[in-house]
Amino acid sequence: MDNKCRACRKFSEKLFLKGERCNSPKCAMVKRDYVPGAHGGGRHSKKSEYGLQLQEKQKAKAEYGLREQQFRLTFQKASRSQEATGEAMLKILESRLDNIVYRLGWSQSRAQARQLVNHGHIKVNGQVVDIPSFCVKAKDKIEPTNNELIQRTKIEKITPPAWIKVKGTQAEIEKLPAREEIDVPINEQLVVEFYSR
Repeated sequence: MDNKCRACRKFSEKLFLKGERCNSPKCAMVKRDYVPGAHGGGRHSKKSEYGLQLQEKQKAKAEYGLREQQFRLTFQKASRSQEATGEAMLKILESRLDNIVYRLGWSQSRAQARQLVNHGHIKVNGQVVDIPSFCVKAKDKIEPTNNELIQRTKIEKITPPAWIKVKGTQAEIEKLPAREEIDVPINEQLVVEFYSR
């Protein structure tokens, strides 16, 4: 069983970490709709406040495919902003280039989007950017260096969010999203409470 599939089962909800597989009967959440581990099918004790905060932080990390240090640095950057920390953190995560490529439907998962960026297949404002954590800004234009590659990995069913304007194979960030425009199953307040301990 893949670690990504175990993550979905651990949090008891689909995080769509495996792209198209998550919508098929092969999805681990369809086959084994219980928590992984030897005692996964049994009862679980109620989580403490700390346990809930930790789980929410781990879920956010899994959703965006970040390691602990990257995630902590993102939180620290958000805590220095003028906005509410949780909302600022989600905006930073959503504005990452690998996430934008995924939101456009140019890849089946964030991991695949990260690989496209790493291999130099994405341009921002006419320049190749190979850093997945690169944060885009309003009015930035994003396009692939190879249209055929994007057509092969593209998911037609994904509709880009309203804050990204798409014209052909070029996309423009109209504005950074507000909290209500970010559709991730994360309670950012619990993450803030975890790091504020």
